[in-house]
Amino acid sequence: MDLGLQGKKAIVVGGARGIGYAVAEILAREGADVAISARGEDSVKDAVAALSRYGTKVVGKPVNVKRADDYKAWLEWAIEALEGVDVLIPLSSAGGGMGSEKYWTNAFETDVMGPVRAVEAVIPVMAERKSGSIVLVATTSALEAMGGPQAYNAMKASLITYGKQLALAHGKDGIRVNVVSPGPIEFEGGNWDMIKGTMEKFYQSQLRQQPMGRLGRPEEVARAIVFLASEAASWCSGSHLVVDGAFTNRTHF
Repeated sequence: MDLGLQGKKAIVVGGARGIGYAVAEILAREGADVAISARGEDSVKDAVAALSRYGTKVVGKPVNVKRADDYKAWLEWAIEALEGVDVLIPLSSAGGGMGSEKYWTNAFETDVMGPVRAVEAVIPVMAERKSGSIVLVATTSALEAMGGPQAYNAMKASLITYGKQLALAHGKDGIRVNVVSPGPIEFEGGNWDMIKGTMEKFYQSQLRQQPMGRLGRPEEVARAIVFLASEAASWCSGSHLVVDGAFTNRTHF
């Protein structure tokens, strides 16, 4: 299947590791120019160097999405460096955690305003071209009452509604917007890798709930995200795709 990504210009916020890196790698391999971000300079440099082997233009700079002015400047830089933007995939996340107000503030600034600011930066460019694709990334924790009352779950849930609203509002501009909700994903240095080392009993309890007997891998989610971002999914907009190996107990009608 031709995904139609050759020559496209894609921004991947949080593209230096995990699902974000897997997304950026598929995009580059399919012929897209890519701009990536992360908070750490070294991780961005390493990711840019690794992705450059595919022969497309790959650029990156560190940025903290919670610093609104710096983040907006980074987004402007990315659009200018790529000479436009066809695809936006914002993956910034503060992760889970229960407790004081700081968790809610952190999650709001990262998981909600991170994507919102990115969307607001690219919409005018995409609308002018009458073409564009945005994929927001939520979580299965937004779909069921799991893990206790956490800001992460609630904030990610808001992206599902926001994605549908964007799709309805900007279809006339030729812009498609979809949402992907991954289940538990394990990779070296990731959250579930750390949980495995520090909360072995909890990790094993979650593993036993997986119908396929394992947690997911970054590339398995990334392939779904890139498909929805691509021209191959030209009639998909306002969709919400759950990629969890049948983990959640939900029936879709």
